[in-house]
Amino acid sequence: MTDAQIFDRGYRKYDGERTGPGGAIRTLVKHSVRHALGLRRSAKHKVIPVLIIVSAYLPAVGFIATAALIPGDFEEEFLPTYAGYYGFVIAAIYLLAGFVAPQLLCNDRRTGMLGVYLASPLSRPTYLVGKAIGVFVLLLAVTFGPPLLMLIAFSLQDSGPSGPVEWMEVFAKILAGSSVMGLMFTSIALAIAATTDRVVVATATVLAVLPASAIATDSLVRDAELSPHLRLANLPNLPRELIFRIHGESGLWGPEANPTWSLWLAFFAWVAASVAVVWLMYRRLLVRR
Repeated sequence: MTDAQIFDRGYRKYDGERTGPGGAIRTLVKHSVRHALGLRRSAKHKVIPVLIIVSAYLPAVGFIATAALIPGDFEEEFLPTYAGYYGFVIAAIYLLAGFVAPQLLCNDRRTGMLGVYLASPLSRPTYLVGKAIGVFVLLLAVTFGPPLLMLIAFSLQDSGPSGPVEWMEVFAKILAGSSVMGLMFTSIALAIAATTDRVVVATATVLAVLPASAIATDSLVRDAELSPHLRLANLPNLPRELIFRIHGESGLWGPEANPTWSLWLAFFAWVAASVAVVWLMYRRLLVRR
């Protein structure tokens, strides 16, 4: 004889909070960020993303230390501008985009988790929105965080903007520029990752396509002396040039050869084309639930 008892509870209606598709997207974003950072996974999954993110902050820390040590009259000679800082961390942005987007898209198709997600309140569009937000948030860690750290540190050292209005103006420009950079790399990386379920293939393609477009367009314009409008196909430097224009600085190309309106047009065209590729691949994808 035991003390075990059987209770016939029958059907019980769920009486918790119903968050709907919005709650499902928030949960997906949170899970995607945790998965990409290797949280709640073994240490080997944390090494790469942590090293990439830390490497994006090292130049900022060095410049902050330089600003604290050298006289104020020489700061402009030694320190980069907020827009110019991206030249020091573009490799980290490459690597993070190439690492994160394939991890978040390819694995779900390869393991069958996509069908599990679509059995929830998520649809194909909301699933893709959640994944895109996850990639974008992670990229903001290396596009927005380091310039913001520099802005705060320079302000504390009396080397930053002179007043609250100017401070908020610089902050808004940093946020806008980092969003442009993050959106560009998010869309391109997701478009490439949507074409294959192999993480290694997608990562290698992202890391090859982005620098290849820069090398090819620079060679055609500078060496072959072709139209400067070919620079609009320079995927990594297009958002960098836009960031210079946002900050009102002379950038890599100059407004005479490449007007600002053409840069914005090319930027939105690349983002729209990438979104179209992702949707086309997932709209036709056969998913078993």
